[in-house]
Amino acid sequence: MLNNISLENKVVLVRVDFNVPQNEDLSVRDNTRIVAAIPTISELINRGAKVVLMSHLGRPKGITPELTLKPIASELNNLLTNTNVHFIEASTGESVKEKINSLNKGEVLLLENLRFNQEEEAGDENFAKELASLGDYYINDAFGTAHRAHASTAVIANYFEKEHKDFGLLMKAEVENAEKVLTTAQKPYVAIIGGSKVSDKVGIIENLLGKVDTLLVGGAMAYTFIKAMGGNTGKSKTEDDKLELAKSLIEKAKNNNVKLLLPDDSVSNNEFTDKPGKTYKSAEIPSDYMGLDIGSQAIIDFSKEISSAKTILWNGPMGVFEFDNYSNGTKEVAFSVANATQNNEAFSLIGGGDSVAAINKFELNEKVSYISTGGGAMLEYLEGKELPGIKAIRD
Repeated sequence: MLNNISLENKVVLVRVDFNVPQNEDLSVRDNTRIVAAIPTISELINRGAKVVLMSHLGRPKGITPELTLKPIASELNNLLTNTNVHFIEASTGESVKEKINSLNKGEVLLLENLRFNQEEEAGDENFAKELASLGDYYINDAFGTAHRAHASTAVIANYFEKEHKDFGLLMKAEVENAEKVLTTAQKPYVAIIGGSKVSDKVGIIENLLGKVDTLLVGGAMAYTFIKAMGGNTGKSKTEDDKLELAKSLIEKAKNNNVKLLLPDDSVSNNEFTDKPGKTYKSAEIPSDYMGLDIGSQAIIDFSKEISSAKTILWNGPMGVFEFDNYSNGTKEVAFSVANATQNNEAFSLIGGGDSVAAINKFELNEKVSYISTGGGAMLEYLEGKELPGIKAIRD
């Protein structure tokens, strides 16, 4: 990260992703993303830089007091015990420049929510140039926003020479670990894809079908595949306009010698509720029932594939895991991934979103190889797309 460069008393602008969940009193409910940025911030502090942090929070329409980053600054101050964290209710202008000039080396300043300025999401050149003028160096450590061509995530990098911009430690780790499942995966390679819609995951499935040995499909999206193959899925959530797409993906899997495994059975209910359900074959669900989780045979089948893997990618839950009675499939898959990582020395990447929530819920975060904080950005990277925030640093 800006290797072999003296940062003593230099101003380093760092784009972080502090878009975190908050409680009603605006205190931070989950500080995972803030904690993830600490290694980059700490290294810059130790190298004597003046660290200026930029982030967004939520989707404000203009200045929105309840989306101020001030509570985030308080949380960061609690985490960074070796320095002072300052906050300013602005992101550009003379007051910001004066505040930066008054910083001592090794101190941190968090700017106000960038999205209070509509120019941020518009990727406005002038706004990006104004932000760039605040610092000597630029670091992007916000992988979660790398798929956005916003002023602070991509455009700003154009105003720094190549040796004056770099990835942060978190961004670097996200990219390196994603590459382990995209370009250097050890075989056997198993991908586990879940969630509600085939349409949300078609890009990642298509990209993986040329790379993986086995594709396990769970969650509501499995029923679109099962229905496309002529199965009876009852009231299960399906995308009827995507049945032909599902058929084409099944055919592509065959052509690529990929084992595409759908859940043999499902725990089902006649309403969307946490009341105990009944288990049916996934292709034989009664007309008034819907599948809400993978069943016991599916768990056995999926776990067997995972147990022999050397590379594992997991993106998306196996059922409605927020409901206790329909969390077992996701839980068992999570433990299978953890066991393969520990016992089979597999590399496991948990690719964002609900999969991360599941790993944390079952306290397995120390037993998998890498947990992405990237969400939509990781999904797009795994689809094979070039992300603006990454391209801007590499160019």
